[in-house]
Formats: sequence, structure tokens, C-alpha cells
Amino acid sequence: MLVLVLDSSTPAVTAALAEVTDGVRLLASRCAIDGRAHGELLGPQIAACLVEAGATATDLTAVVAGLGPGPFTGLRVGLVTAVSMAHALDIPAYGVVSLDALGRAPAADPAADPAADPAAGPVLVATDARRREIYWAVYAGDGRRLTDPAVATPAAVAEALPGAAPSGVVAAVGDGALRYADVLGLPVRPEPRYPSALALAELAADRVRAGADGEPLTPCYLRRPDAVAATGRKPVLR
Repeated sequence: MLVLVLDSSTPAVTAALAEVTDGVRLLASRCAIDGRAHGELLGPQIAACLVEAGATATDLTAVVAGLGPGPFTGLRVGLVTAVSMAHALDIPAYGVVSLDALGRAPAADPAADPAADPAAGPVLVATDARRREIYWAVYAGDGRRLTDPAVATPAAVAEALPGAAPSGVVAAVGDGALRYADVLGLPVRPEPRYPSALALAELAADRVRAGADGEPLTPCYLRRPDAVAATGRKPVLR
């Protein structure tokens, strides 16, 4: 089964083609770091992945998209693209919380980083939310999400983290963690920095294999957009 994987929840604009059988493997992948060009980059990336894999859009059996959390405009680009392609091709679309992909990604070598051992304790996943805030959630070593996604300042997150090592959070990962490592006060793993296409595909693989019905791709914004519609008319002075 050939699956298109998209994520635009971070500055990493990602498109990939994954083959889902008993396992999951990427056939082609494109990722560009540009927080202001999601709309310009995503379409050409999809086309390039199809060419590299020797496939056409009609070969796709499903679309997997990262739901965020993420900034309003960038996140919307990926989700609108996913919904549009799924509708046009009459194939199901499946959503994955983008932070979950970072929480699932393979950890660093425990020999080099003892905190990377899944048994060592929970991990903070954090991406940049702008406005000097981060999107965050806490994950067990096996990738299970332990807290709901939230948005807050790094200082507030540091205060909210459960307990202390070894029973509490022992490390952090993600672009937000790297940006605010001094405030969070945790060892930060340099990779993964952004959600990976492979992890997103793996998290949706059971639904793909089962041929599950498609799902509404509801974005996880966590806060209102900066731009809002006017609520009234301004008086005109003559």
C-alpha cells in the first residue's frame, strides 16, 4: 500500500511516500526548513516524491497528515493539501498528532546518552510555537503520550514537569527544546528536531493496513490565530 505522508506543523515542510506492508519503509522523502514557505514548497515536494518512487497520484491508497500542534497558517497548508488529495482520489486520510512522531522517533544510542534508554524515564517533546512559547507534551520511553499537547512559555513548562529524575522527565527533544534548553533545564537530544515522515507513517500504519474509514483532519491549533475577522463596523467621520 502506497501512502502519502505530509507534515507542515513546524518550519520543516515534509512530504514523503511510504510503503506499508507488514512493516513501513520510505520510498521517497523531501524536507525543507522554511517557516514562511509551506504553500510554495509542499506541492513540488509531493511531485518530486512521486517521480522518485516511479508512481502517480492514482497509485496512492491513503494520505497521512500531521495534525499539529503548529502555527495556524503553516499547519493549515498541509491539512488542506491532505484533505484535497484524499477527496480527489477517493482515498482515506488519517491524522497523527505531530508531537507523537517526535515522541516515537528512535532514541539516541544509550551508550552515548544514558537518558536515551527507554527505561530511563519520560521525555519532554517540544516544538517552537513562536511568541517565546513552545508546544509540548510528555512521553514515556516507549512512545506513549503521558500528557495532552499544550502551549506555554518554557519557564511554565519547566515548573509543570512531573517530578524529578529518575521518576520524572529525564530529557527533552525537538526544536523547541533546543531553542530553550537553558530555561527547561533538561539534557536535550539533538535529534530528531522535527517530526519524521517515517514515524508519522508508522503511527498510522495499523489504520492503513485495516483499510479503516478516513477521518476528519482536525488541526490542533491550541490557540487562536493572530488575524481575526472584524466584529463590527468602524464609524466614518465626515
